[in-house]
Amino acid sequence: MLSLSGTLLVGLLVGVLARVLKPGADTLGWVMMGLLGITGAFLATYLGLATGWYDPGEASGWIASAAGAMLLAGMFSLITNKG
Repeated sequence: MLSLSGTLLVGLLVGVLARVLKPGADTLGWVMMGLLGITGAFLATYLGLATGWYDPGEASGWIASAAGAMLLAGMFSLITNKG
């Protein structure tokens, strides 16, 4: 259960951090970026565990979670901005 709440927290923090660091006007608000971060963190965590890249609780899982959150938030932002 701690791993689930940890993934949730990492995703939320990375999503909000991506919102802060992204320059210029953005149509996505704080909540949406937080949700995208959480979704990316869960996807990366699930993928890593399903493929056996790491075990639950390993540091590489936290890194993958943060990377997945940043990747998904960045991709969504690029797709929705048309210029």
